[in-house]
Amino acid sequence: MRVTFFHWGLHAWAIYAVVGLSLAYFAYRHQLPLKVRSALYPLIGKRIYGPIGDGVDTFATIGTIFGVATSLGFGVTQINSGLNYLFGWEQSILTQIILIVVVSSIASLSVFLGLDKGVKRLSELNLILALLLLAFIFLTGASIYLLQTTIQTAGQYVSNLFSMTFNLYAYQPNGWIGGWTIMYWAWWISWSPFVGMFIARVSRGRTVREFIAGVLLIPTGFTIIWMGFIGNAALYNVMFEGNNSLLEAVKTDSSVALFEFLTQLPWSGVSSILATVLVMLFFVTSADSGALVTDYLTSKTDQSPAWQRLFWTVLMALLAIILLMAGGLGALQSATIMSALPFTFIMLLICWGLLKALRLDSLKMQAIQEARITPRAIHNPRSWQQRLGLIMHYPHSRDEVEHYIKSTVAQAFQHIQHEFKRRNLEVSIETLEDGLLLRVDHRNEINFIYKVVSRETTPPSFMTEAQSATDHEYYQAEVFLREGGQNYDVMEWTQEDLLQDILDQYERHLYFLNVIRS
Repeated sequence: MRVTFFHWGLHAWAIYAVVGLSLAYFAYRHQLPLKVRSALYPLIGKRIYGPIGDGVDTFATIGTIFGVATSLGFGVTQINSGLNYLFGWEQSILTQIILIVVVSSIASLSVFLGLDKGVKRLSELNLILALLLLAFIFLTGASIYLLQTTIQTAGQYVSNLFSMTFNLYAYQPNGWIGGWTIMYWAWWISWSPFVGMFIARVSRGRTVREFIAGVLLIPTGFTIIWMGFIGNAALYNVMFEGNNSLLEAVKTDSSVALFEFLTQLPWSGVSSILATVLVMLFFVTSADSGALVTDYLTSKTDQSPAWQRLFWTVLMALLAIILLMAGGLGALQSATIMSALPFTFIMLLICWGLLKALRLDSLKMQAIQEARITPRAIHNPRSWQQRLGLIMHYPHSRDEVEHYIKSTVAQAFQHIQHEFKRRNLEVSIETLEDGLLLRVDHRNEINFIYKVVSRETTPPSFMTEAQSATDHEYYQAEVFLREGGQNYDVMEWTQEDLLQDILDQYERHLYFLNVIRS
């Protein structure tokens, strides 16, 4: 059991965490596209938008396609075994091809309905059925034994984690490590762009510490409970109830083992139907989610046509059929390892880029805390009543914020650009879809960026009932630096206020460059 936890536990989710954290960090902290290429921004800069970035996303796409296709191939053999047990359906390549077509058709319908109506509802149904099956096995089996053995094997897994990680069977040459351990790890790598993107999309607002703890501990904990209960229930069935037929099923055809195990429990017909439906739903949700992620990786816009998403679903199904016809399980294992190999090197670069960005982020935070800023001159002094009125004013119109950016912010940027150019510094102003960006070029050093964008946010809960009844949208003019959003609103600041704030941030940036040089 500890080897099972080893294959499906922390190592798998650590791979997903690396990709997911990189995607989330660069997308939400640095406002880069939510694509794998963005993780290389600290290493290659704007070249992520060129052929190199396209190549990275291409390898991520190939890995996702092969990963989902391989899973589909494994899944239909399990479904075929369940249908053979329940209805006597023949176990053959033809039957499995028909099952791939059925699964892909359901996945296509889910993809066509979209993320909320299709994928989300299927995933929720999947989770409910999985919990029902797990509860059924726990309550009808040796419950105390399952709790004891699951806790014990989990402890053995944690205790032997490092020794198992570095065990290459050098003194016991066999095909196990290449046939299964490496295959599983390659499988997780090929799935990492797909799972990592989903994790990133639901993790906005979390700290890095919360992200890592959540991604590593929660799924691994559920995996240990799931496999601990089912696996130890099967072992109890063999060791204490003498069910040798289960051993023979594992040796002959492992895909039949689950259904042979369920025959030893009450209501085996119902539980076998539930297990078959559950396996099918697992692979339907994998196929539709994989198609959505692949479509996102290969599209230049967020809203692609439905036929494009359907194309990826069909392609994954065709690839699964080809692999099954080419060599069954062996072909699926080889395809997994082959598709993961190129992305393994990309993952090493992702780790490097993320570490570099986090280090710079840490240095910048240090510089902000330690920098001695010249006291700001007080221009246009306001009374405390005026200041309170400004603080409590919540613009609820996007047009109001956009007008402020195009007028006051634009004029402040032009003034600062003119003054910087007088001092022989290259300064550019870029018009963005949602705001303006000021860039000061420092040549071989890190450029200074000051950006003001229109951002929708939630109105404060302490607003009066009259206000909250009419204000359905609340926009603010938020400041972004190179390191990401600064969480303060400059809406209705005067030009002088903005100019002073730009200089404050620029002075911090110069101190930050000094820290890096030293």
